[in-house]
Amino acid sequence: MRRARQSLRQIFAVPVLLAVLTAIGLLSALTGDGWRDALSWLTLAAPLLAVIWAMGFRQD
Repeated sequence: MRRARQSLRQIFAVPVLLAVLTAIGLLSALTGDGWRDALSWLTLAAPLLAVIWAMGFRQD
C-alpha cells in the first residue's frame, strides 16, 4: 500500500505539540501549586495518552 507524501509540517506537527505541552507541564509543576498542579498533570499525561493511542493502531 502506497502512502501519500507528507510535508515536514505534517510529519512534525504532533511531536512539536507534545513537546510544547510537556514544556508547559514541567514549567507549571515547577512554578506553583493548586491549579498549576492540575495543569501539569493534564499536560504531562498527553505523551502517555499519545503512546496508548498509537499502540491501538499498531499493526503486527
